[in-house]
Amino acid sequence: MSDVKVLSSETKFKGKLISVRVDQLEESGKKYSREIVGCPNAVCVVARPSPQQVILIRQYRHATGKTLIELPAGGLKPDEDPGAAAIRELEEETGYLASHVVERGGFWMTPGFTTEFMHIFEASGLTKTQINPDDDEVIEIDIVSNQEALAMIDDGRIEDSKSIASLLKVLTRG
Repeated sequence: MSDVKVLSSETKFKGKLISVRVDQLEESGKKYSREIVGCPNAVCVVARPSPQQVILIRQYRHATGKTLIELPAGGLKPDEDPGAAAIRELEEETGYLASHVVERGGFWMTPGFTTEFMHIFEASGLTKTQINPDDDEVIEIDIVSNQEALAMIDDGRIEDSKSIASLLKVLTRG
């Protein structure tokens, strides 16, 4: 692999959640630019009320124009531990507090143009508390069997990439 030099980087937009910058690069004597969306890293939680079940949520996603079936997930706050974020997001979005979380890996969401890394957690030892979604979230909760969750991936009911990757990673590990 050749070395890539960053010749310049200019922020073009800074919003509440994301920023957009244009980087000028040089690699193997060729100069080019890349538009990069800066986004906080995040967590995705495969919550297991029992070893045979998983919690899914339904939430409207404006970028898609429809309600998606997903796993609970959310962005990390500055300097927040990913495990603590997984526990926080699970309780906020589902009203379940996990006594045990294990990191099961992670992945780059869209490495061609974003900086977001998604940490996958499996949560168990769940206790029902109180749902506390963000002001802009309206969430419905479903508890389904592991087999049903995998069937929902196969038949297209689950279209969200973080949920597909995380469910396959956790539910199909041997």
